[in-house]
Amino acid sequence: LNLETSHVAEESCPVALSELCLAQVCLSLDSLCRTQPDGSLRLSWAPLLPQEMADQLLHKMAAQGTLNDRTVGIFRSCEQLRLRRACVRSSPLSAEAFRLALCPHRLQELDASGVPGGLTGAHILSGLASNPECRASLQRLTLSRLQLGWTSLEVKEEQVGFSSLQGLRTLNLANTDLTDPFLEDICTLPKLEVLDISSTPVTELSALLGCRLTLRSLTAHGLRQLDMSPARVISILSQLHALRHLDLSDDRFVSGDEAVRLLLEGGSGILPALVSLDVSGRKKVTEGAVTAFVEGRRGLLFLGLLATGAGSCDVLSGNNNLKVAGEANEKQICESLRRYRERECFTREALVHLYQLTNDMYDQTRPDILKLVLGGMQNYSESLHVQLVASACVFNLTNQDMAVGMPHPLLSAVVHQVLEAMRSFPSHQQLQKNCLLVLCSDTILQDVPFDRFEAAKLVMNWLSGHVDRTLQRMAVAVISILVAKLSTEQTTQLGADIFIMKQLLGIVQQKAMAGVVDSTLKFALSALWNLTDETPTASRHFIQCQGLELRLMNMVPGLSVVQNNIAEVEELQADMMQEDLLEHVVTLLQGPQVEVGVSYFAGGILAHLTSRQDAWTLDQGLRQTILEQLHAAILTWALPEREMVSYRSFRPFFSLLQTSQPAGVQLWAVWAMHLVCTQNGVQYCHMLQVEGAVELLKTLSSDLDTHSNVRGMAESILGMVECHQTTSNPLRTQTEKGHHGRS
Repeated sequence: LNLETSHVAEESCPVALSELCLAQVCLSLDSLCRTQPDGSLRLSWAPLLPQEMADQLLHKMAAQGTLNDRTVGIFRSCEQLRLRRACVRSSPLSAEAFRLALCPHRLQELDASGVPGGLTGAHILSGLASNPECRASLQRLTLSRLQLGWTSLEVKEEQVGFSSLQGLRTLNLANTDLTDPFLEDICTLPKLEVLDISSTPVTELSALLGCRLTLRSLTAHGLRQLDMSPARVISILSQLHALRHLDLSDDRFVSGDEAVRLLLEGGSGILPALVSLDVSGRKKVTEGAVTAFVEGRRGLLFLGLLATGAGSCDVLSGNNNLKVAGEANEKQICESLRRYRERECFTREALVHLYQLTNDMYDQTRPDILKLVLGGMQNYSESLHVQLVASACVFNLTNQDMAVGMPHPLLSAVVHQVLEAMRSFPSHQQLQKNCLLVLCSDTILQDVPFDRFEAAKLVMNWLSGHVDRTLQRMAVAVISILVAKLSTEQTTQLGADIFIMKQLLGIVQQKAMAGVVDSTLKFALSALWNLTDETPTASRHFIQCQGLELRLMNMVPGLSVVQNNIAEVEELQADMMQEDLLEHVVTLLQGPQVEVGVSYFAGGILAHLTSRQDAWTLDQGLRQTILEQLHAAILTWALPEREMVSYRSFRPFFSLLQTSQPAGVQLWAVWAMHLVCTQNGVQYCHMLQVEGAVELLKTLSSDLDTHSNVRGMAESILGMVECHQTTSNPLRTQTEKGHHGRS
């Protein structure tokens, strides 16, 4: 597999069974646990889980946002749930809950970065140091973006310092309040190999000499308060004999740095064993200095040059083993997005360059790049700048046919993030426009699984504040397709919001007043049709918003479709007993200027309103005239060549098929069934059988009083059902073929 194909295969793979099980456990904790007197949970019963599975469960709870003081209590059962690699990243935990649930375990790794809720680095150190086994076993500790609370460490017990964790090999304290005295304490650790002190207020690096024989990786990104001469900095770094990875980048995009220049131009005698150097964000790094540095270190594997202007050096393209994070080409930009997941400013910078690059990707399906963009959106969901440029990249990568070849799980995750961006920044017009452009894709709207109900609400809310015609057309088109995909329950819930009905009818009214029949009008009417289909509440709102006052039915079939839905609701039929309305509908039954679609739905309105003689409040002579004209008009209708209508159910027709109904009412119902069965026999013949409509048609066909026109069409439908049964089950015997049973 090539790289691009392998990414497609990866994204197309089904979710692992263990992942699904862990996710279900996270959702079912209340039913699987009993509550203790202190409010925490314990599993009612638990087998001895494999140690890796316990780690995965904790990680999954943190990732899904279900880990807190209450739920972390299940890990107090150290015998059944044994933790080694614990992740409580960004989970709200108190010091007490952390101490009771995690500190008794023999941890090897702990990630407590960004934990809110009052848990400090001091609490974590104190808790870990209280377990003698943990003091020796812990090898990796991540406390980035955490308040360390140093004052609480200044107690009599000396073991609460970092130096008490004698097994530590990796320590990440980025974006903390680390100070010089505690850096000195850290550098006495005998096995320390990896240290991250990025964006901390340390002023002096001399303490690093304490681990010069063991430290292999130093990340010192954005040390804004460093108070050392450049020569002194380089002197200290050059004595770190084991150092292989060095990060001196800065997201302030500073204009030059003497220490970086001395390092790059100092020759191979300074840190000759380096295999990785990051100076991204350091402006005015020269191509000559980069060339000299790379040529002096043939073993170099990574170089960070984003936002330096030095990523186009010839020496960089000639080394296949060297990975470069920069902006000079696609490879460098993608490497930047992979490397800088934890640095918002660099992520944004890389996305800006990616947007410019993807403007020219018209015929390439690139799920590998889309996945990187998704990662940026997920990591910085609250950053307007990241969401803005990332959503533009998503549009470029999924525009037109480019979405067709994308794995649906990947697109589903992307759409989820797009909806989150719409929800988080409702008033930012350009971001909302970007997200709307992403959604306006046939592949996404028709094939990709996502929360269409939530999407419809978000787009509708956006539509209320914008009148741009192009965007209005797209928004209404998206809403129309989304509403058609909703379940009956979701449609009912959406239609219960009268604000949505007002918005759509407002667009229809606007077009009516201008005498314009365009795609925006048709999409709005389609949305209204689906909202009012078998939803009495939405139908009532349609009437309350003066939907019956509109007279567009001779222009497009859409409004007659909606009013047909209204006519199906018995309790609303009285509102439609308006003589002028009915007379207008009758004029649409036939004529050279009237489309068959308009006539069909006009006939549906009349069929439903005349089907209940006891509810008819107008002149009986008018009813009889309408029935006669309806019958005569239907006989003139020709079957349209293209699909004109679709139905979720035939049940609204059942009352029209009763033998007691007038012939005109019956004829409209059987003509409608005949139409859809002719155009899509597989779906609708099956629906007739499942819902019991076949028996109604048989009764109608055999009744002596049934009009010949109705009988003939009913028998034609039954013949199609029989043909469908035979086709779907060719092994049936000749005897079985004589029955109209369910196939």
